Amino acid sequence: MGERSVHANGFDFRVLEEGSGDRLALCLHGFPELGYSWRHQLPVLADLGYRAWAPDLRGYGATRPRPTRRRDYLTSLLVDDVAALIDVADAAEVVLIGHDWGAVLAWQFAIEQVRPLDRLVIMNVPHPAEFLDGLKTFRQLRKSWYIFFFQLPWLPEWALGRNDAEAIGNAFTDMAVHPERFDDAAVRPFRQAAAEPGALRAMINWYRALPFGLRDIRRHADVIIETPTLMVWGEQDAALGKELALRTDQHVSDLTLRYLPDASHWVQQDQPDVVNAMLTAFLRGEPVPEHDAE
Repeated sequence: MGERSVHANGFDFRVLEEGSGDRLALCLHGFPELGYSWRHQLPVLADLGYRAWAPDLRGYGATRPRPTRRRDYLTSLLVDDVAALIDVADAAEVVLIGHDWGAVLAWQFAIEQVRPLDRLVIMNVPHPAEFLDGLKTFRQLRKSWYIFFFQLPWLPEWALGRNDAEAIGNAFTDMAVHPERFDDAAVRPFRQAAAEPGALRAMINWYRALPFGLRDIRRHADVIIETPTLMVWGEQDAALGKELALRTDQHVSDLTLRYLPDASHWVQQDQPDVVNAMLTAFLRGEPVPEHDAE
Protein backbone atom coordinates (compact mmCIF):
# COMPACT_ATOMS: atom_id res chain seq x y z
CA MET A 1 0.00 0.00 0.00
CA GLY A 2 1.49 3.29 -1.08
CA GLU A 3 1.15 6.80 0.29
CA ARG A 4 1.14 10.11 -1.53
CA SER A 5 0.32 13.76 -1.01
CA VAL A 6 -2.50 15.14 -3.16
CA HIS A 7 -2.94 18.91 -3.37
CA ALA A 8 -6.64 19.76 -3.70
CA ASN A 9 -8.82 22.71 -2.64
CA GLY A 10 -5.91 24.37 -0.86
CA PHE A 11 -4.95 21.31 1.21
CA ASP A 12 -2.22 18.71 0.98
CA PHE A 13 -4.13 15.51 1.62
CA ARG A 14 -2.27 12.47 2.82
CA VAL A 15 -3.69 9.69 0.66
CA LEU A 16 -3.21 5.94 0.97
CA GLU A 17 -3.19 4.50 -2.53
CA GLU A 18 -3.48 1.04 -4.02
CA GLY A 19 -3.80 0.20 -7.70
CA SER A 20 -3.67 2.38 -10.79
CA GLY A 21 -5.67 3.34 -13.85
CA ASP A 22 -8.53 5.69 -14.69
CA ARG A 23 -11.19 4.08 -12.47
CA LEU A 24 -11.19 5.80 -9.07
CA ALA A 25 -12.53 4.33 -5.85
CA LEU A 26 -12.47 7.17 -3.32
CA CYS A 27 -12.87 5.99 0.28
CA LEU A 28 -13.97 8.53 2.90
CA HIS A 29 -13.41 7.80 6.59
CA GLY A 30 -15.36 8.95 9.61
CA PHE A 31 -14.74 10.06 13.21
CA PRO A 32 -12.32 9.42 14.88
CA GLU A 33 -10.59 7.63 12.02
CA LEU A 34 -8.14 8.06 9.14
CA GLY A 35 -7.67 6.85 5.60
CA TYR A 36 -6.04 3.88 7.36
CA SER A 37 -9.58 2.73 8.26
CA TRP A 38 -9.83 1.36 4.72
CA ARG A 39 -6.67 -0.77 4.93
CA HIS A 40 -8.70 -3.97 4.45
CA GLN A 41 -10.57 -2.66 1.40
CA LEU A 42 -7.85 -0.92 -0.62
CA PRO A 43 -6.15 -4.11 -1.89
CA VAL A 44 -9.51 -5.60 -2.87
CA LEU A 45 -10.48 -2.47 -4.79
CA ALA A 46 -7.11 -2.50 -6.56
CA ASP A 47 -7.63 -6.14 -7.55
CA LEU A 48 -10.96 -5.10 -9.08
CA GLY A 49 -9.12 -2.67 -11.34
CA TYR A 50 -9.56 0.55 -9.37
CA ARG A 51 -7.11 3.18 -8.32
CA ALA A 52 -8.16 3.18 -4.67
CA TRP A 53 -7.60 6.35 -2.64
CA ALA A 54 -8.20 6.75 1.09
CA PRO A 55 -7.37 10.30 2.19
CA ASP A 56 -7.02 11.67 5.69
CA LEU A 57 -9.85 14.18 5.45
CA ARG A 58 -9.68 17.85 6.42
CA GLY A 59 -8.35 18.28 9.95
CA TYR A 60 -7.31 14.65 10.28
CA GLY A 61 -4.02 12.79 10.37
CA ALA A 62 -1.23 14.10 8.17
CA THR A 63 -3.39 16.32 5.96
CA ARG A 64 -2.35 19.97 6.17
CA PRO A 65 -3.09 22.72 6.91
CA ARG A 66 -5.32 21.95 9.87
CA PRO A 67 -7.83 24.80 10.25
CA THR A 68 -8.84 25.76 13.77
CA ARG A 69 -12.11 27.61 13.12
CA ARG A 70 -15.46 25.86 13.37
CA ARG A 71 -16.69 27.46 10.16
CA ASP A 72 -13.87 25.81 8.23
CA TYR A 73 -15.63 22.47 8.74
CA LEU A 74 -19.01 23.27 7.25
CA THR A 75 -20.34 20.23 5.43
CA SER A 76 -20.48 22.18 2.17
CA LEU A 77 -16.73 22.87 2.39
CA LEU A 78 -15.99 19.22 3.17
CA VAL A 79 -18.00 18.20 0.11
CA ASP A 80 -15.90 20.65 -1.91
CA ASP A 81 -12.81 18.74 -0.75
CA VAL A 82 -14.27 15.52 -2.15
CA ALA A 83 -14.97 17.20 -5.48
CA ALA A 84 -11.44 18.60 -5.62
CA LEU A 85 -9.89 15.19 -4.95
CA ILE A 86 -11.97 13.69 -7.76
CA ASP A 87 -10.94 16.50 -10.10
CA VAL A 88 -7.27 15.94 -9.37
CA ALA A 89 -7.63 12.20 -9.96
CA ASP A 90 -9.03 12.95 -13.42
CA ALA A 91 -10.65 9.51 -13.60
CA ALA A 92 -13.04 8.25 -16.25
CA GLU A 93 -15.11 6.41 -13.63
CA VAL A 94 -15.71 7.21 -9.96
CA VAL A 95 -16.99 5.04 -7.14
CA LEU A 96 -17.55 6.93 -3.88
CA ILE A 97 -17.37 4.89 -0.68
CA GLY A 98 -18.10 6.43 2.72
CA HIS A 99 -18.38 5.36 6.34
CA ASP A 100 -19.65 7.42 9.29
CA TRP A 101 -18.86 11.10 8.54
CA GLY A 102 -17.42 10.00 5.22
CA ALA A 103 -20.83 8.56 4.41
CA VAL A 104 -22.47 11.86 5.36
CA LEU A 105 -20.29 13.54 2.74
CA ALA A 106 -20.94 10.77 0.22
CA TRP A 107 -24.71 11.08 0.66
CA GLN A 108 -24.58 14.85 0.24
CA PHE A 109 -22.25 14.59 -2.75
CA ALA A 110 -24.63 12.20 -4.52
CA ILE A 111 -27.76 14.16 -3.56
CA GLU A 112 -26.33 17.41 -4.93
CA GLN A 113 -24.83 15.64 -7.96
CA VAL A 114 -21.60 17.58 -7.44
CA ARG A 115 -19.76 15.30 -9.89
CA PRO A 116 -20.93 12.24 -11.87
CA LEU A 117 -20.73 9.01 -9.90
CA ASP A 118 -20.85 5.51 -11.33
CA ARG A 119 -21.59 3.83 -8.01
CA LEU A 120 -22.09 4.82 -4.39
CA VAL A 121 -21.35 2.76 -1.28
CA ILE A 122 -22.62 3.83 2.15
CA MET A 123 -21.65 2.21 5.44
CA ASN A 124 -23.55 2.68 8.69
CA VAL A 125 -24.96 6.15 8.16
CA PRO A 126 -28.57 6.76 7.16
CA HIS A 127 -29.80 9.05 4.43
CA PRO A 128 -29.81 12.62 5.85
CA ALA A 129 -33.60 12.88 5.77
CA GLU A 130 -33.94 9.65 7.76
CA PHE A 131 -31.40 10.78 10.33
CA LEU A 132 -33.18 14.09 10.86
CA ASP A 133 -36.47 12.23 11.30
CA GLY A 134 -34.74 9.83 13.68
CA LEU A 135 -33.63 12.69 15.90
CA LYS A 136 -37.30 13.33 16.62
CA THR A 137 -37.39 10.06 18.61
CA PHE A 138 -36.08 9.58 22.12
CA ARG A 139 -34.35 6.33 21.07
CA GLN A 140 -32.10 8.05 18.52
CA LEU A 141 -31.64 11.19 20.59
CA ARG A 142 -30.25 9.02 23.37
CA LYS A 143 -27.88 7.28 20.95
CA SER A 144 -26.75 10.64 19.54
CA TRP A 145 -25.88 12.20 22.89
CA TYR A 146 -22.25 12.72 21.83
CA ILE A 147 -23.28 15.15 19.04
CA PHE A 148 -24.65 17.49 21.69
CA PHE A 149 -21.69 16.91 24.01
CA PHE A 150 -19.36 17.90 21.17
CA GLN A 151 -21.00 21.32 20.96
CA LEU A 152 -19.34 22.25 24.25
CA PRO A 153 -16.04 24.15 24.17
CA TRP A 154 -12.76 22.42 25.23
CA LEU A 155 -14.35 19.72 27.43
CA PRO A 156 -14.69 17.08 24.65
CA GLU A 157 -11.06 17.62 23.63
CA TRP A 158 -9.94 17.16 27.22
CA ALA A 159 -12.04 14.04 27.75
CA LEU A 160 -10.93 12.34 24.54
CA GLY A 161 -7.30 13.45 24.73
CA ARG A 162 -6.42 12.21 28.22
CA ASN A 163 -3.79 9.50 28.59
CA ASP A 164 -2.57 9.75 25.02
CA ALA A 165 -6.11 9.70 23.59
CA GLU A 166 -6.99 6.49 25.40
CA ALA A 167 -10.71 7.18 24.87
CA ILE A 168 -10.18 7.12 21.12
CA GLY A 169 -8.85 3.58 21.27
CA ASN A 170 -11.65 2.58 23.62
CA ALA A 171 -14.23 3.85 21.14
CA PHE A 172 -13.19 1.04 18.82
CA THR A 173 -12.61 -1.78 21.28
CA ASP A 174 -15.69 -1.08 23.42
CA MET A 175 -18.07 -0.87 20.47
CA ALA A 176 -16.65 -3.66 18.33
CA VAL A 177 -18.35 -7.03 17.99
CA HIS A 178 -14.92 -8.50 17.24
CA PRO A 179 -12.56 -6.62 19.57
CA GLU A 180 -9.71 -8.95 18.61
CA ARG A 181 -9.60 -7.05 15.32
CA PHE A 182 -8.89 -3.84 17.23
CA ASP A 183 -5.78 -4.74 19.17
CA ASP A 184 -3.25 -2.16 20.32
CA ALA A 185 -1.44 -2.17 16.98
CA ALA A 186 -4.68 -1.63 15.05
CA VAL A 187 -5.89 1.34 17.10
CA ARG A 188 -2.50 2.96 17.70
CA PRO A 189 -2.59 5.06 14.50
CA PHE A 190 -5.95 6.53 15.54
CA ARG A 191 -4.71 7.36 19.03
CA GLN A 192 -1.45 8.85 17.78
CA ALA A 193 -3.22 11.03 15.23
CA ALA A 194 -5.77 12.28 17.77
CA ALA A 195 -3.04 13.09 20.29
CA GLU A 196 -1.32 15.54 17.94
CA PRO A 197 -1.68 19.23 18.87
CA GLY A 198 -4.93 20.65 17.55
CA ALA A 199 -6.15 17.36 16.08
CA LEU A 200 -9.10 16.73 18.38
CA ARG A 201 -10.30 20.29 18.06
CA ALA A 202 -10.31 19.93 14.27
CA MET A 203 -12.03 16.54 14.37
CA ILE A 204 -14.74 17.69 16.77
CA ASN A 205 -15.28 20.89 14.78
CA TRP A 206 -16.96 18.73 12.11
CA TYR A 207 -19.74 18.26 14.65
CA ARG A 208 -19.69 21.84 15.87
CA ALA A 209 -20.19 23.10 12.32
CA LEU A 210 -22.97 20.62 11.57
CA PRO A 211 -25.89 22.74 12.89
CA PHE A 212 -24.91 25.53 10.51
CA GLY A 213 -25.20 23.23 7.51
CA LEU A 214 -28.59 21.73 8.28
CA ARG A 215 -30.42 24.19 6.04
CA ASP A 216 -28.54 22.88 2.99
CA ILE A 217 -29.17 19.29 4.02
CA ARG A 218 -32.91 19.87 4.47
CA ARG A 219 -33.14 21.75 1.17
CA HIS A 220 -32.01 18.69 -0.80
CA ALA A 221 -33.72 16.05 1.35
CA ASP A 222 -36.36 15.15 -1.25
CA VAL A 223 -33.92 14.53 -4.12
CA ILE A 224 -33.99 10.95 -5.40
CA ILE A 225 -30.53 9.49 -5.94
CA GLU A 226 -30.28 7.69 -9.27
CA THR A 227 -26.75 6.35 -8.77
CA PRO A 228 -26.66 2.58 -8.08
CA THR A 229 -26.07 2.37 -4.34
CA LEU A 230 -24.94 -0.30 -1.92
CA MET A 231 -25.73 0.29 1.74
CA VAL A 232 -23.95 -1.91 4.28
CA TRP A 233 -25.16 -1.78 7.88
CA GLY A 234 -23.62 -3.38 10.97
CA GLU A 235 -26.60 -4.02 13.19
CA GLN A 236 -24.70 -3.74 16.48
CA ASP A 237 -24.25 -0.01 16.02
CA ALA A 238 -24.25 1.78 19.37
CA ALA A 239 -24.70 5.21 17.77
CA LEU A 240 -27.29 4.67 15.02
CA GLY A 241 -30.39 2.48 15.10
CA LYS A 242 -31.05 -0.06 12.35
CA GLU A 243 -34.49 1.44 11.83
CA LEU A 244 -32.85 4.51 10.27
CA ALA A 245 -31.91 2.41 7.24
CA LEU A 246 -35.31 0.81 6.64
CA ARG A 247 -36.75 3.53 4.39
CA THR A 248 -33.64 4.23 2.34
CA ASP A 249 -35.36 2.93 -0.79
CA GLN A 250 -37.61 6.00 -0.67
CA HIS A 251 -34.54 8.14 -1.41
CA VAL A 252 -32.54 5.87 -3.75
CA SER A 253 -34.02 4.43 -6.94
CA ASP A 254 -31.45 1.62 -7.31
CA LEU A 255 -30.61 0.41 -3.81
CA THR A 256 -29.00 -2.75 -2.47
CA LEU A 257 -29.22 -2.92 1.34
CA ARG A 258 -27.34 -5.54 3.32
CA TYR A 259 -27.33 -5.99 7.09
CA LEU A 260 -24.52 -7.58 9.09
CA PRO A 261 -26.02 -8.86 12.36
CA ASP A 262 -22.58 -9.49 13.88
CA ALA A 263 -20.88 -6.20 13.06
CA SER A 264 -20.65 -2.88 14.87
CA HIS A 265 -20.59 0.69 13.66
CA TRP A 266 -16.99 0.03 12.54
CA VAL A 267 -18.39 -2.39 10.00
CA GLN A 268 -15.59 -2.51 7.40
CA GLN A 269 -12.99 -3.09 10.11
CA ASP A 270 -15.15 -5.36 12.28
CA GLN A 271 -16.10 -7.72 9.42
CA PRO A 272 -13.66 -6.93 6.60
CA ASP A 273 -14.02 -10.22 4.73
CA VAL A 274 -17.80 -10.01 4.62
CA VAL A 275 -17.77 -6.35 3.59
CA ASN A 276 -15.15 -7.05 0.93
CA ALA A 277 -17.25 -9.85 -0.55
CA MET A 278 -20.23 -7.49 -0.75
CA LEU A 279 -18.12 -4.73 -2.30
CA THR A 280 -16.68 -7.12 -4.86
CA ALA A 281 -20.06 -8.42 -5.97
CA PHE A 282 -21.58 -4.95 -6.15
CA LEU A 283 -18.74 -3.47 -8.17
CA ARG A 284 -18.77 -6.44 -10.55
CA GLY A 285 -22.50 -6.03 -11.11
CA GLU A 286 -23.23 -9.38 -9.47
CA PRO A 287 -25.85 -10.20 -6.81
CA VAL A 288 -24.61 -8.99 -3.44
CA PRO A 289 -24.55 -11.84 -0.91
CA GLU A 290 -26.62 -11.74 2.23
CA HIS A 291 -24.88 -12.33 5.54
CA ASP A 292 -26.12 -14.29 8.51
CA ALA A 293 -24.39 -14.20 11.86
CA GLU A 294 -22.33 -17.28 12.60
